Parts: sequence; C-alpha cells; structure tokens
Amino acid sequence: MKKIFFIADFFKKDLLGGAESNDAVLIQHLLSEGYQVEKVKCAEFSTDLLNKKNFFIISNFTSLSEAHKIELKNEEYIIYEHDHKYLKSRDPSVFPDFIAPPDQIINQSFYQYAKATVVLSKVCKEVIEKNLDIDNVYSIGCSLWSDEKLDFIESLRDAEKNEKFAIINSSNPIKNTHLAVSYCRKKNIDFETIGPCDEKELLVQLAKYKGLVFFPKVLETFSRISIEAKLLNCKLITKPKLLGAASEDIFSLSGKELMANLRNRKNKALKLFEKLITKEVDPVLTDKSITVILNCYRRPEYLEEQIAAIRAQSIKPDQIWVWVNYHEDNEDFDFSKLNVDRVINNDYNWKYYGRFAAAMLADTKYIALFDDDTIPGNKWFENCLKTMKRTPGIMGGAGVVIEGKQYQKHTRYGWSSQNKHIVRVDLVGHAWFFEQDWVKYLWMEKPFTWDNGEDIQFSYCCQKYGGIQTYCPPHPKEDLEMFSSLKGYQYGVDDKASSNARNHSLFYKQRDACVKNAIDNGWKTVLMEVG
Repeated sequence: MKKIFFIADFFKKDLLGGAESNDAVLIQHLLSEGYQVEKVKCAEFSTDLLNKKNFFIISNFTSLSEAHKIELKNEEYIIYEHDHKYLKSRDPSVFPDFIAPPDQIINQSFYQYAKATVVLSKVCKEVIEKNLDIDNVYSIGCSLWSDEKLDFIESLRDAEKNEKFAIINSSNPIKNTHLAVSYCRKKNIDFETIGPCDEKELLVQLAKYKGLVFFPKVLETFSRISIEAKLLNCKLITKPKLLGAASEDIFSLSGKELMANLRNRKNKALKLFEKLITKEVDPVLTDKSITVILNCYRRPEYLEEQIAAIRAQSIKPDQIWVWVNYHEDNEDFDFSKLNVDRVINNDYNWKYYGRFAAAMLADTKYIALFDDDTIPGNKWFENCLKTMKRTPGIMGGAGVVIEGKQYQKHTRYGWSSQNKHIVRVDLVGHAWFFEQDWVKYLWMEKPFTWDNGEDIQFSYCCQKYGGIQTYCPPHPKEDLEMFSSLKGYQYGVDDKASSNARNHSLFYKQRDACVKNAIDNGWKTVLMEVG
C-alpha cells in the first residue's frame, strides 16, 4: 500500500476553516482504513518526497512553489478543490456565466496532470471544466463532516426556536455580514448577529433561531454553515446562485431527511477517495456512466443491430435497457436472445413517453435514448460528451429550429443535414443524450397530449424549469462515426414510421399544437431570442 502525503497550506490545528475541517475528516477516515498518511504543509514540501512510490492528495496549495507543482506532474496526485485556485481572483462569480478570460486562468497544467480533481458540488464541477477544458473532475456533492459532528447537529435539531433570524458575525469580507445586516434592516426582518465563537457554540446559538441570513460574496463551493442551518431546520435566506450546495438536489431538503442524505453522500465520497488512490475507478469514465434505453414497438428486427452499434461505442455504456410497447409486430419476438441488461415488457402501448418514465429509474450520470430506426456511429456518445462539455444541454441526432409558432415551418440539423459545428436548436429527436437528473423536468407539467410531441415537451420543460437548452452535436460528412443515425433514410421511411402510419396531416397538426402550447406557456425558441 502506497504511503499518502496529504499536502495543504494549513491543517485544522493551524486554522479553523471549512477546507481544513473537510481535510481532517478525510485524513481520519484514511487512517482508520489502515492507510499510512503523513501531513505536510505546502511551505515545508520537499523534493525528497518525489519517488514514484508515494501518492499525493493536494488540498489548498497557494503556498506550494511553482517548481514543486512542476515536479509533482510526474507523480500520482489528486487535487481536493475547496475553492477556485485555477483563477487569480479565486472567484468565478465576477465573470459572466462564471467563465473567466484566459489571462485570469492560473495553474491550468497542474489540474490537467492530476489523476483527478475532486470538487464539492455540481456547479463547481461545471465551472472548473469550462474554465480549464479538463475532464478529470469528479463532484462528491457534499462537504465532509465527522460522524461526531453530525450527531451533535442532530442533537440540536429540535431546539426551541425564537422568531428572529441569525447573521454570522464574521470579519471575513467574503462572508458579507454587512450585506446581510443591510438586507434585514431594509426588509424589516428581526435579526441578531451571532459569533464569533467556536464551532459547537456557534451551532448551539444558531439552533435557537428561526432562520439564517447569509449572502456570500463569492461562489461558495458548498457552504457548510448554510447546510448546517438547514440541518437544524432553520430557514435560509441566501443567494442560491452563489452556493454550490444549491446546485445539488438535496438542497431542497432539511432536518432529518437532509441528514440521512448527507450521511450517505459523505460515505460515498470517502469511498471514492479510496478508489482513486487504489486506481479501482477512473474518474473520467465513472462520471460518464450511461444508461441506454431502446424503444421497441413495430421494428424488433433492428434491435440486434442497434445493440451491436451501442456496444461498439468508443465510450461504453454501463447498461442497455429495452422498453417494449405492446404491438402485435413484436409479441412473438424472443427478447431473451438480446445482449442487454433489462427488458421492460409492457402489455400496453405507452407510446412516446414510456421510455422517458423508464429513465427515471436509471442510476447513471447520463441517459441515451434511441428511436427504433436509429443506428448510431461508434463515436456518437463521445461526440455528445464533447459537445456537452462546451455547451451543456440536451443533445440529439435530429435538431429542429422552429419558425414562428408552428412545427411545420422549421429547419433541420443533424444526420439529415450534416452540420459541421454545434448548433443550438429548439428540440431534438431520433436520439437523445442528457443528464439523468434532467428527466424530472419533463414531468413538471402534464403533457399537452400523450399522442405526440414528447421531444417538444422535453426541451420546453427542461428550458422552463431547469434553464437547460438543446443542441445538435456536429455531424460532419467526413466522419460518419460521429453520427447519431447511419440508416435513417433506410429504416425511418417505411410505413411503420409514426409520421407515415396514420393521417399525415393530423400528425403535424398535433405537433403544431404542441409547439404553440409550449410557447404560450413560456418556451423561448432560438429565433425568438435572436429576434
């Protein structure tokens, strides 16, 4: 077992900060699991430690010399990122969309050479990836508290509360105590400042208040005090855009439910660190886990070819599922012969939305859906992931940009038009690729009709409720391996196609109505925004 050197500017005995508290929990866990861990301050780092036999965990490293950063590039190390040390200002919130100009980026190669960078929240992962153009980042979706600390917080949860809001009295300008005080006075909110005091006493005081007012001045990677307030069943008045924790789905929870989820995340995070150290997990591939859901209705004869094309992807899926809508054309097909992980066989035709319901059950980062006439090139998933890195959103194989309020007036992109560059579109079809967490937005509204328009509804609801746009990845004619569909014109134009199998005019009238409904309820199409 390799010796682990834990490198940081300070440790908990030197400084009582969030980063140091996080580090202390991780170090104690590794020691309890039998790892040999030695703490080394950045200012005391020595080249004697560089011998290829050691493993390094780099926490805050502002006092680590440039020479030592260069030397570490030949070693095995991961970065445990607590703020934003890839920026001169250490604060991306001062830049539009959190994207800094190139002259503000620092330490880029140090992050690129790391085996992995572990961040505390989803938004921090997105921001660092965009700024540094790296794909070795993993989000643990939490901060680390010791079990003893969480037990202590739990013991305070039912404390009797007054009718006042608390404000943390901090001399640290990024905690923005002055703004919180000004806000309360302006809104006539009854408040008191608490602290400074030690950690436990601060929690004892906070537990007595109705809520916490906290307006950070920078993008907080997770904000321990905000989550601690919610664990104590305190209301939280804050700026969600500047809280990394707000980008996690657990942010809507509080009290006992939040505590259970947080403990689970913490345990998973600690196991992740172990796996990174022992090389049991590749953070790049883990964070690109994919569940594929194929849809079978009237074309079961194409399933084996679809599955072979998916198994041949340059980035392999974790799971392949087949969602079967009942039709007499598939009732005699032997699904047991397929090389898949799940067959969900229905005795009813759930039409277009059933497969999206199945996506709610997946436990991977991404979902890939395919129509039954769609055979992808073997770099389709890779194409989607690279596109998502530049423009996060729903990816699809047949993109549509709508003119006005009618579907029938539109421009197509994707496999049929062979766009060379990424194109933002209003909706996509034939093949979808998206984060599993986004499928929940589809169900925020009852579909306008169950008989048509799931592609319209999905892009509309994701934009309205999640701020998520839709894109068509590049389909360059010189590289068919990047294509979402290789046989669309061959398989998709028979009499089994939805647009051909019934009244053609009715099909498109329904789609026009779906588009109008979405626009009337807040959907902003590409041309509307351009105009």
